[in-house]
Amino acid sequence: MSSMHVRSLAENEASYSRTHGGNPMARVDADMKHVLDVLATMDPKPIEQCSAAEARAQPTLALALSRILRDGPDDQGVAMELRLIPGPAGDIRARVYTPLTAEAEAAPPLLLYLHGGGWVIGDIDSYDASPRALAKRTGAVVVSAHYRQAPEFRFPAAHEDSFTAWQWMIENAGALGGDSGRAAVAGEGAGANMAVNIALRARDEGIVQPLHLALISPMAGTALDLPSHIENIDSRPLNTAGVRWFLRKALRNKSAQSDPRINLIGRADLAGLPPTTIILAEIDPLRSEGEALAGALRRSGVWVDCTIYEGVTHQFFGLAQIVNKSMFAQSQIARNLIGAFER
Repeated sequence: MSSMHVRSLAENEASYSRTHGGNPMARVDADMKHVLDVLATMDPKPIEQCSAAEARAQPTLALALSRILRDGPDDQGVAMELRLIPGPAGDIRARVYTPLTAEAEAAPPLLLYLHGGGWVIGDIDSYDASPRALAKRTGAVVVSAHYRQAPEFRFPAAHEDSFTAWQWMIENAGALGGDSGRAAVAGEGAGANMAVNIALRARDEGIVQPLHLALISPMAGTALDLPSHIENIDSRPLNTAGVRWFLRKALRNKSAQSDPRINLIGRADLAGLPPTTIILAEIDPLRSEGEALAGALRRSGVWVDCTIYEGVTHQFFGLAQIVNKSMFAQSQIARNLIGAFER
């Protein structure tokens, strides 16, 4: 990021603060606020003030949800087993979620899920709720795969691991009990970025492509002067400074910011990608990136169903047991995935 860009962003931030009072959290709805208030009692340190190790140890919305529920989250009638996927630099940890439903005549579809965390934090343990809910709602066998993280392993390590996980899921469909001909990819944040990259690489290499992409708050660019970046300089659990921190940790140098695998909204070769659902939170610095990605996909002829859920923040998607908007967002993705699997 150039110094000129940083100055421009600072000027925009100051302008927004003067005009809007600089408090995006005033728009949070009641159930989202409940989870955020519980998180606040754990006194999390802002990500941008942490080392990578400290950031990984911070309390999360998933932990706050667990405290609210007290008895722990419901397994939702979904079994889970741990697996290891052979990767390009060692084994990749994964969880396989299988709905405990009556045995069907046909093998169920497959869904690869990639968690968020800006390529730096997050793992398959803290992101349990989303893949579990998608398994329950779609009837698919869901493979939730981890990946190498920065700054220990910078871009494109995570992208390589995520594509390896896609190949492994397709090649091992029989052992997983799923149908390789009915497979899709879902991801949150950085995971959504990698989901798009899986589809692009599969298209270009002529291998099995996802039937659908489910993208939740995708990281899709590197210019931090879009409207949602300016509006959410003080949002939580993620603000614009946090996004900047992620990019600095994940990318080796400034030239990587323009890499088309990172700067998805600047690409002109998105034609031929599968139908895509994009879920966005109003109070999220990544919202405008998601909107821009939806526009770029539509201009390329890709079918897109994009919804901005008002009154909720980044990482709301896995909070359906408390946050009403999360339940609607999960239903939206499940409906579109089921439609793709049944075609």
